Amino acid sequence: MRGAGFAAADAQRLIPRLRRYALALTGNRDAADDLTQDTLERAWRKRALWQPGTDLRAWLFSVMHNVWVNGVRAARPAVSLDDDAAAASAALAAAAPQSAEGGIVLAELQQALLRLPEEQRAVLLLIGLEQLSYAEAAAVLAVPIGTVMSRLARGREQLRRLLAQEPHAPGPLRRVK
Repeated sequence: MRGAGFAAADAQRLIPRLRRYALALTGNRDAADDLTQDTLERAWRKRALWQPGTDLRAWLFSVMHNVWVNGVRAARPAVSLDDDAAAASAALAAAAPQSAEGGIVLAELQQALLRLPEEQRAVLLLIGLEQLSYAEAAAVLAVPIGTVMSRLARGREQLRRLLAQEPHAPGPLRRVK
């Protein structure tokens, strides 16, 4: 069946990476599962458009990004930040060792990522989490490499500022008798 694009097994091997990226984009497990399924469905229907010899992973990320953007434009749903933090922390957990301190840092990173504009967050996730090259990220997002570089620079700077802010300190302790 290779004459019609790619084989189902080729896409199946990439599902964990697609789910991780979807979870980081959406911040919600159910929405990430839906996005992954919608992406695979659209990619399978359009598999003849994939060019053999090119990076299937980047093509699927591009399909996912387009499906996600279309969904955001169409719905603009209200999402709880608590759900976002929990789900996206799970997506990033594979990239960081788990310890009490690591979990706190991971939660702070996730909260900061969710506060970034969508364009900057997508570039940071593709390059930082999925480790795509600038050219691959540009192809996924359908923007010039210069745009990827500027969004990445602005996103990193904004992320630094957000992470440098003082965490919410507990109020003063009261003396209880």
